[in-house]
Amino acid sequence: MIELESLINAHTDGYSLEQDFYLAPEIFDHDMTKLLSRRWLLVDHESRIPSTGDYFLFEVGVESIIIIRDEERQVNAFFNVCRHRGSRICSDLEGNRSRLTCPYHSWTYNLEGELRQPTLMPSDFDKSKFSLHSCHTRVFHGLIFICLTEDTPPDFDREFGEFSDILDFHGFSQAKIAIKRDYPNACNWKLVVENFLECYHCASAHKEYCSVHPKDQLLALGAGPNSGPLEALKAYQPTWDAWKDNVERLGHPLPEFANDEHSLHMSQLSRLPINDKSFDSETRDGSLGSKKLMGQFKECDQGETAIVFNPVSYILASNDFAMMARFTPRDVVNTDVQLTWLVHEDAKPNEDYDPDNIAWIWDTTIKQDKKITMNNHAGVLSSRYQPGRYSTQESMVVQFIRWYLNAIS
Repeated sequence: MIELESLINAHTDGYSLEQDFYLAPEIFDHDMTKLLSRRWLLVDHESRIPSTGDYFLFEVGVESIIIIRDEERQVNAFFNVCRHRGSRICSDLEGNRSRLTCPYHSWTYNLEGELRQPTLMPSDFDKSKFSLHSCHTRVFHGLIFICLTEDTPPDFDREFGEFSDILDFHGFSQAKIAIKRDYPNACNWKLVVENFLECYHCASAHKEYCSVHPKDQLLALGAGPNSGPLEALKAYQPTWDAWKDNVERLGHPLPEFANDEHSLHMSQLSRLPINDKSFDSETRDGSLGSKKLMGQFKECDQGETAIVFNPVSYILASNDFAMMARFTPRDVVNTDVQLTWLVHEDAKPNEDYDPDNIAWIWDTTIKQDKKITMNNHAGVLSSRYQPGRYSTQESMVVQFIRWYLNAIS
């Protein structure tokens, strides 16, 4: 029996977690019930289900959620559990249904989750009490979020209202999915997050990423503001300020905030230069990945917007396309990593954009990260694993660990 309180108290600030936090099924279950089920999770972009009856499954932990568009064009989310005897209703990961029919005993629900009268039920059966269990859902500038809690979810507008202006400027409501790729990781979800929140490993592991982003920037701001050593930030600040001056002349927004380890979602927002003036986008050679700029951009400002909704939900957006990253815990040793690239809704593949070109940098980097994190997990399994000290370029990881321990306490 794991004593969670003792493990939390044994943690030394500035060090990685004790082994059980990465390997114990009981702690994973606690992560799900205490933390992940009580936060808003970014699921996808609504352009994935453009027509009535279009659906896909979002699977997190033991839960399977049906995300489906109804006849009134609303996006609904239901637990994939028949109200008869609990069978899964949908087994295909995506598709189109005019109604939701359980394959076991043919109990059937409309697209609003309401049960149609099943056959051979007792006379006192009230079908109105057996609708599908709904899941809290919010569509925000085209982005679909869910919250698994049975209780009242966190106030969405209070948590994420500050993102509204920048999401509007980038035109996410007028975007569409260009590419979607999956990178399943055989490792604990916290190792995936820790890796994503630091660039200490970038020079040794990501030569392609480092060819797009300059060394001094990666040292100072590799995982966003406050992620690198203070002296590195001071050295890079004049370059960053000069870029900001140009962005302001163009009339483009420069929002920046960072919620700390005491916040509910640890959300953050910033805009940074990609490289220098020769880089209009996050592509191989810095040229535009899509001919159609997104949202309200009329000309390039050579910048990238970094949006952190929470430690498992991210968007990185150039002026012409955006990459959405979703880290979804499945069990204690498996995490689904999914990347989705968005472009302007009118952009045509192989005419306005080359899918492989816009996907190149993050497809390459995430494949490298997959190898790193799975290797990290394999090492954590050892009897000789001990928590290690974080570097001055891993301050965002330190903050994440504090946030995590606060959330599960």
